[in-house]
Amino acid sequence: MTTAQTAHQDTFSYAMHMVAEHFMDVMYFDLGRYLVAAGVLSILLLVFGTWARNRRIQKRRATRADYKREFLSSIRTVFVFGVTTLATLLGREIGVIHFKLDQVSLFTFVWQFALIVVLHDAWFYWIHRAMHSKRLFRATHLHHHKSRTPTPWAAYSFTTWEAVFEAAFMPLFLLATSLMGVAYSGLAVLFFLWHMIIRNVMAHAGSELFPAGWVDNPLTDWIATTTHHDLHHSDRANYGFYFTWWDRWMGTEHPRYKEEFRKNAKPFIMFGSAKPALPEQV
Repeated sequence: MTTAQTAHQDTFSYAMHMVAEHFMDVMYFDLGRYLVAAGVLSILLLVFGTWARNRRIQKRRATRADYKREFLSSIRTVFVFGVTTLATLLGREIGVIHFKLDQVSLFTFVWQFALIVVLHDAWFYWIHRAMHSKRLFRATHLHHHKSRTPTPWAAYSFTTWEAVFEAAFMPLFLLATSLMGVAYSGLAVLFFLWHMIIRNVMAHAGSELFPAGWVDNPLTDWIATTTHHDLHHSDRANYGFYFTWWDRWMGTEHPRYKEEFRKNAKPFIMFGSAKPALPEQV
């Protein structure tokens, strides 16, 4: 056996050792993010039930079958995401992907976090639109749209193909930045992963989580709300994730988005019953 073959075998053996050692760790991490984000939001919607009911977006309620389907298919997605995380870690170990686990400056953390969020939003928009094409929709995205009235547990309710498309962003992004000589901050990646699942469950909350006036303020109306994505489930518009930019640039924003948001973003009523507004005094 040549030296090159021996080195290749050693690298492969080391890679397999890393897979065996970290497999359960990455599965727990990806499963934990999903359970914590969806679980915490579900509890909050129950505790503040009056507030959530006053801000319900759809009249229809999710059924027990909806919850079961969303949870079970999300477990499948967790497995796909875990495999992708393993592939990313292996890429780092063999020197193809570079990211730092040590501390970085606040400035570096901020710009790296902002960059990955902005690029992921673009990736999501175009992948999402592609999956809505006639050729791909049934095989990739139809399952997610079975959640006509989404719940926080629908955040990862994907087919295997959709999970692969969604998960591919991270290793491809880190490979690209590595080839450009940028060793990404592990902290920025970690914050991005938590930001992604939190925004995901918020988009599927079923009740508007953003405050009244959000879509009428130029400082905030570019950030997508719960109503923004809920309209996608009910009326096939609004393909963006974090922001409204791409939908506005591409003409795919729902024509009644702001009107619907204003209907859903009711006054801040936390407990008790909503009281009808008093007639104005003349």
